Amino acid sequence: MTDLEKRAINTIRFLAVDAIQKAKSGHPGLPMGAAPMTYVLWHDFLKHNPKNPKWPDRDRFVLSAGHGSMMLYALLYLTGYEDVTMDQLKSFRQWGSLTPGHPEWGVTPGVEATTGPLGQGISNAVGMAIAERFLGAKYNKDEYKLMDHYTYVLASDGDLMEGVASEAASIAGHQKLGKLIVLYDDNKISLAAPTSASFTEDVAKRFEAYGWQILRVEDGNEDLDAIRNAIKEAQSDVERPTLIMVRTTIGYGSPKKAGTPAAHGSPLGEDEVKAAKENLGWPTEPDFYVPEDVLNHFREAVEKGEKAENEWNNTLNKYKEKYPDEGAEWDRIWEGKLPDGWEKSLPQFKPEDGPLPTRKASGAIINAIASVVPNFIGGAADLEPSTNTYMKDMGDQGADNPTGRNIRFGVREHGMGAIVNGIAYHGGLIPFGSTFLVFSDYMRGSIRVSALAGLHTIWVLSHDSVWLGEDGPTHQPVEHLASLRAIPNLVVIRAADANEMVEAWKVAMQCKGPVVLTLSRHGLPILDRSVYASAENLKKGAYVLKDADGGKPDLILIATGSEVSVAIEAAKIIEDKGVKVRIVSMPSWELFDKQDQSYKDEVLPPDIKERVVVETGSSMGWCKYTGEKGIVISQDRFGASAPYKVLLEKFGFTPEQIAEKALKVVGK
Repeated sequence: MTDLEKRAINTIRFLAVDAIQKAKSGHPGLPMGAAPMTYVLWHDFLKHNPKNPKWPDRDRFVLSAGHGSMMLYALLYLTGYEDVTMDQLKSFRQWGSLTPGHPEWGVTPGVEATTGPLGQGISNAVGMAIAERFLGAKYNKDEYKLMDHYTYVLASDGDLMEGVASEAASIAGHQKLGKLIVLYDDNKISLAAPTSASFTEDVAKRFEAYGWQILRVEDGNEDLDAIRNAIKEAQSDVERPTLIMVRTTIGYGSPKKAGTPAAHGSPLGEDEVKAAKENLGWPTEPDFYVPEDVLNHFREAVEKGEKAENEWNNTLNKYKEKYPDEGAEWDRIWEGKLPDGWEKSLPQFKPEDGPLPTRKASGAIINAIASVVPNFIGGAADLEPSTNTYMKDMGDQGADNPTGRNIRFGVREHGMGAIVNGIAYHGGLIPFGSTFLVFSDYMRGSIRVSALAGLHTIWVLSHDSVWLGEDGPTHQPVEHLASLRAIPNLVVIRAADANEMVEAWKVAMQCKGPVVLTLSRHGLPILDRSVYASAENLKKGAYVLKDADGGKPDLILIATGSEVSVAIEAAKIIEDKGVKVRIVSMPSWELFDKQDQSYKDEVLPPDIKERVVVETGSSMGWCKYTGEKGIVISQDRFGASAPYKVLLEKFGFTPEQIAEKALKVVGK
């Protein structure tokens, strides 16, 4: 290790330590221990352009151990990301800064994924590697490489303890993602204790069993050449992802806290900061010290990055001249645009086509989209025959078929969720993942992060209620709609029939953030739109499906999904009693809540207090639409195993039962 390298590494360490100390909050241990490996990676290997953090062919670096965020911010500052200034480092963890406590995609230029929940980042990276391979196989030509980069990860012991990482790592090995390289900060310490208290498995053997190449660096504190050689060897294996186990010391250099859990998640304290600086030969004053020659050394990344991107842009221009159609398509997918007229491919359904489960309608729509949107990719957690998400004639994604658009995730919901997020982070593709609604619990962490990050992901969740029937309460969702609706920035849509499903997919494909589509298992009538309002109104979240005959309604019936057709039948019974009924289909709270107040009042007039909501899910949250006099006919208990028609009667969802309760609301 040269003197310049040593001082460059200590600059990373102590920028992090000083920022954490100033904030009186943060995790100094990882930056102090992992700085050598990140220095080597960022200075010697990482292909990136600090002047353009969105360059499509940059290498991706994912800090899966997101608690070490200050190390990443230090690297971004040192290598020349203009928005990440010294003032931003000094504002670590403060309101409005670009340096939040854990990395957030879309907030800080150069941050490739929102990490912090352990296991997410390494799993996202699997999706990024799939995206890189797919796009390279689809668009690269022998003489022109538009997509040819690596995905690097820094992962901690905690990342590798999380189950989601195991699911994703298994898929990565099966997929033979040779351009995925994980640097494992093997420091044997977690937040509460040494890992020996809970984590004594042979990690190397586990990953070897997954199909990974395993490399070791015995001294990650001092041996930079060993780190370099390991990364080079990892790059040379094109058929296996690589886990580089780098033995480090958490809190390296801290006399009292190095190698202990005390270094993990709290500032060192002023005395220990001073002692650590003295121990590593670093000036104790001033704070946030960056030697000029060290800064110049790091800023070489700017010239290297601009040169690399300029060469790539020249290649792209030549590509467009020789392959104008593919070049235009390349530009379009990176701009996030859909092909002109893509909606014309979507099916339209007639009443005589029913009854039809919305899962089957969705399957037809997915295949129509796949035929005209070349960057549409996804799969299911071993449920594609049930969720109808397999794209015919599009092939299975894999090393032997890298342009395959069906990803077989296996029974790995959480891994699927994080991988789909990773594909979205990478850019250029529109990904979806699918399972039963009840199993969204297994991937809730990934769905939540997709909403936090504002990713364009589509979650296709079928078998969406007790209408599922005989499979029983373990498979019948009850609280799940309410749970998903509670996630900010997530659009949840429950379509009432096949044509609402078409409109739901239009929303999902064009939405800037994540969308959940919930689908019925059983057949639903396809509404005659010459009698009922157009399904195009779905984009407004709620609409008057059929208004009362003969003037102002006495009652508003609000329903979603499967229950809309039941509400229609109930309305006929109610109307026979002389009560005028308005039927409102409300497929999406989120879309409805975005409408202006005049439209909302038009659909749900404030002076009509008599309202009844019908949904086979938890009643939680519906009170904002029912008002003070309305009621919710809901499913506030677990289901049961029986034919669905029996369940509807037992749980009070027949048209007759709904009508009886609704009539009481209007005093009849």
